Amino acid sequence: MAPRFLLVALALAGTAIAAPATTLSLYERAGNATAVQFVGTNIAGFDFGCSILGACNLSQTTPPLSNLGGVDGAGQMQHFAKDDRMNMFRLPVGWQYLVNNKVGGTLDSGNTQKYDQLVQACLKTGAYCVIDVSSPYARWNGQIIGQGGPPNEQFVSLWTQLATKYASNAKMVFGVMNEPHDVPDIDKWADTVQAVVTAIRGAGAKTQMILIPGNDWTSAAAFPTKSGPSLLKVKNPDGSTDGLIFDVHKYLDSDNSGTHTDCVTDNISSAFQPLASWLRENKRQAINSETGGGNTASCQKYLCQQIQFLNQNADVFLGYTGWSAGAFSPQTYELSEVPTKNGNSWQDTALVKACIVAKKS
Repeated sequence: MAPRFLLVALALAGTAIAAPATTLSLYERAGNATAVQFVGTNIAGFDFGCSILGACNLSQTTPPLSNLGGVDGAGQMQHFAKDDRMNMFRLPVGWQYLVNNKVGGTLDSGNTQKYDQLVQACLKTGAYCVIDVSSPYARWNGQIIGQGGPPNEQFVSLWTQLATKYASNAKMVFGVMNEPHDVPDIDKWADTVQAVVTAIRGAGAKTQMILIPGNDWTSAAAFPTKSGPSLLKVKNPDGSTDGLIFDVHKYLDSDNSGTHTDCVTDNISSAFQPLASWLRENKRQAINSETGGGNTASCQKYLCQQIQFLNQNADVFLGYTGWSAGAFSPQTYELSEVPTKNGNSWQDTALVKACIVAKKS
């Protein structure tokens, strides 16, 4: 489970390479890749106030933009792209925020305009920019999408509007949903995801990556046996799976919650080795869009080992984005990747400096 459930309280109180024009297929990368294609971090804030029950207190949303009274998230991304050569940023945002708490409604012009400022700041760096919908957890106010909660049509409406807005930019990436968990019927969830994929492609986003999340907090360890078999059936309208990338998360602390400053595992034998084998067997690829740890020696050791394994298996792992920079307080947040600005320069956290470093493929 990711640290997202701490956001209410917090709101109140890598290996980077040059970005390719398009992702390479499994066959193009097999035997050739020595580094993942995408590395970056999350720029959090537009998701603050959201709980694990899928309820969001919009008064606690904290836009990571200095012109909106927050931190300089645009400057953070410029630094990461220029100095660390990161080429992907994941931009979490609450579903409720985008529609101003009106499920199934149109995008709220004011809130969407504010979020778009972060998107445009991301695109200005030349990086790939992930819209990460954080209702979160496959829910709207505690009710599961398509399984007793909002019907699929209301979730599809959100994504149709977002895809229509950003379809013309090839560097936009569509993250269907942050960390579904305790979804009772994974086959019905796959049907929900299929409806979203069909809608995104139908809205004109024909080639952009779509990140497909599983159940179990989209755990990399659970994915091959629990969610993956059902989600394999999700296809593009033409029957292909081009650009449909499995979205997995994995933290390195004792309970996989991402809430402790110490790390105890590199997740290789328990998660990423089995997942790599499963992906190859099924000719698919994945991205680890949330991972990280404290700025401690143990996390530097294990996260660097985990990243090394992803690079060594870059035919099936496209990349990773760390959790998290953005609006978090580097003084109080356990997993802060927030750089510190000194004059005209930025200073990275110890973990970013140790592990999220450039490696050419």
